[in-house]
Amino acid sequence: MNALVALCHFCELHGPRTLFCTEALHPPSPTPSQAGAPIPGERERESDREGEGLTMRANSSATQRGDMCEGCRSLPASHPGFVSVDNETGIRFLSHQHPRQPQLFSVVRQACVRSLSCEVCPGREGPIFFGDEQHGFVFSHTFFIKDSLARGFQRWYSIVMVAMDRIYLINSWPFLLRHLRLTIQSLQSTALKVFDSEQCVCPQRAVRMNSAFSPAVFPHQRSGNAARSLPSLTQHSNLWASLHSSFSWLLKACGSRLTEKLLEGAPTEDTLVLIERQTEQEEEISCWEGAEGGMSRPECHQSHSDLYSSFLFDEGKSEGYAGPKFRSLRHLRQVLGTTDFRQLAWHVLMGNQVILRGADPGLIQSAFTMLKSLLPVGCVRSVLYSSQYEEAYRCNFLGLSPDVPIPTHVSSSEFSVLVDVVNVPRGSVYSASTDEDIMSLYQFSISSANSQPTDKGPTLLNKVEVALSNDNLSVDVVSHCLLCLKEEWMNKVKVLFKFSKVDGRGKEDTQKVLALLGVSGPGEEDNVRLLKFWMTGLSKTYKSHLMTAVRGGERNLSQ
Repeated sequence: MNALVALCHFCELHGPRTLFCTEALHPPSPTPSQAGAPIPGERERESDREGEGLTMRANSSATQRGDMCEGCRSLPASHPGFVSVDNETGIRFLSHQHPRQPQLFSVVRQACVRSLSCEVCPGREGPIFFGDEQHGFVFSHTFFIKDSLARGFQRWYSIVMVAMDRIYLINSWPFLLRHLRLTIQSLQSTALKVFDSEQCVCPQRAVRMNSAFSPAVFPHQRSGNAARSLPSLTQHSNLWASLHSSFSWLLKACGSRLTEKLLEGAPTEDTLVLIERQTEQEEEISCWEGAEGGMSRPECHQSHSDLYSSFLFDEGKSEGYAGPKFRSLRHLRQVLGTTDFRQLAWHVLMGNQVILRGADPGLIQSAFTMLKSLLPVGCVRSVLYSSQYEEAYRCNFLGLSPDVPIPTHVSSSEFSVLVDVVNVPRGSVYSASTDEDIMSLYQFSISSANSQPTDKGPTLLNKVEVALSNDNLSVDVVSHCLLCLKEEWMNKVKVLFKFSKVDGRGKEDTQKVLALLGVSGPGEEDNVRLLKFWMTGLSKTYKSHLMTAVRGGERNLSQ
């Protein structure tokens, strides 16, 4: 990660000072052709010499340390600093009191001064974000360390992370906050033990109350030790080496947890919903791990195509079951028959609960995988296989074992459809691998209390059936055709949502918009019902953006 982590301290004698700094040094990019490239042994020796040169340049600021007290100094001028190498990427992490480059020195110096003076949160302890394009952006966390010899018996510190990428730093806020708090709490708890032991030996509060106070000699009244170093406050002899390890890991982990992806155009609604679900899952895992006091597990970030594949195939759960499976929508249509497939697909698109009951969970899950491709991601709530009935508000795809009874209010409802998968008895073990095998192994019985005809609409279903019935189109072509149809109708859903929910237009205006969208006419009732159901699948990001834009426009008009 192109960032820098620094520990800062507010000295009672010299003001804000940088104590310890860790930066990442990236290896130079190799040229395509290099004549006389060094052998590996020579390359390692050259990198070692370069590392020595870096520490020597870092120590060149020793001449500027004459005005430093013990509290302002971390490593002595003769100390070479700390260097760690990431063998996977070749990145080296260098730690010393100050950055090695003069430009970084001024940036870190300004971040240190601002974090310990004007840029603080209420209570003076906690995280805050500030910065600009010229001097970089800063994530700062201020905190106090107990000291029996300090004013108010505590000293003020801050840990800052400086980077030029504002978006990256803001997106890393929860990660940085969680792990920096662990480091800060460790320092505070160690210093508190030292503070308590010193107070037991010599209570400073009573000493100060019984002595004459003079601002000029106040530092000397504390045995000339007005500025104590952080290792002396914590009694940690290897404190700087420990901080180097902590800061180096933070830079490495923060740099690898987020990666840039090239998007071809704006993200689709399915992509936004999948990203929101993944973020919610990660936050839930982090909350549980924080409550249990455990370390966080590595976070897994998938590409948009991987996310959609995981959604459709439920992480490959159906692959773990032996036996026949549906391979495509066309395959499902051939097995069920044209009439039964249209009835089942109609219930799926209308948002009714689809119940598959049978003894083969792999077959049921593969059927759900095909049917879920008809809907936007935000409209899918599935329980793949259960031993008890789940209500419709919990799932619109429900797989049940064959002995589970269906409640009366469900079987008599027009908003559900039941598909019973019955095994056909056979005399010998049979390995199913073709379309005819599924039809010879199972019988499918579809029942529903719905009396509404399903042969008129919706328009989307009519177009899907045309594509499925065209044998000249391959399965991949049909899949892309279905994706385009869903995007077309999601755009209509967005227009209707903006027009009816956000703007609050009347029924007459809504009818005009429906006619403009090509929804009116044959199957209009089914089309409108589909649009309203799909409206529930819009992402929170889109809804929030739309409401913010509308309110911002209203404010501009009022002004």
